[in-house]
Amino acid sequence: MEEMMMKVGRAMSIRMGIAMSFCLSLVGTLTSGHFTPIGFVISFVISSIISLLIGFIIPMGKVSEGARAKAKLERGSIKARLLETFISDLIYTPVITLAMVFFAYKMAMKQSGGAAQLNFWGMFLSSLAICFVAGFILIFLVQPIFMKGVMKKYGMNGMGNGGAPGPQGPRKE
Repeated sequence: MEEMMMKVGRAMSIRMGIAMSFCLSLVGTLTSGHFTPIGFVISFVISSIISLLIGFIIPMGKVSEGARAKAKLERGSIKARLLETFISDLIYTPVITLAMVFFAYKMAMKQSGGAAQLNFWGMFLSSLAICFVAGFILIFLVQPIFMKGVMKKYGMNGMGNGGAPGPQGPRKE
């Protein structure tokens, strides 16, 4: 069972990492005012690598479960999902946004020969606010959908309802 949960955790990390990367790259490049397909693709690749690294290093299931238990929230409740979403967003979004803004800043400075009047921290903080909201909404909406699909893929259908316990017992990521 432990090995199965490791597979579920890895599958969720990949799905959520790619979804977060796609969404944050799209939001970031669109809100920059300088959307280009190449810029989007480069941003997506960079953020995907970062997301996958975060997902494989940090056991999000255990972190979320621990926070939920400390807050004494019922698994699968709206309050528990909001807390879990906030934690995921807090871990992923600042790192991805920092990398994407740093990349955009460096590219703008290079293209202008260093003459661009850009404030890195202003760019970062405004992007972080926008991406944090976008990431929160994305995580809250797609995580249960991905979880249901992953659980079904691994034959654990009773636990696909937002992580609530089913016939196979509680989730242990």
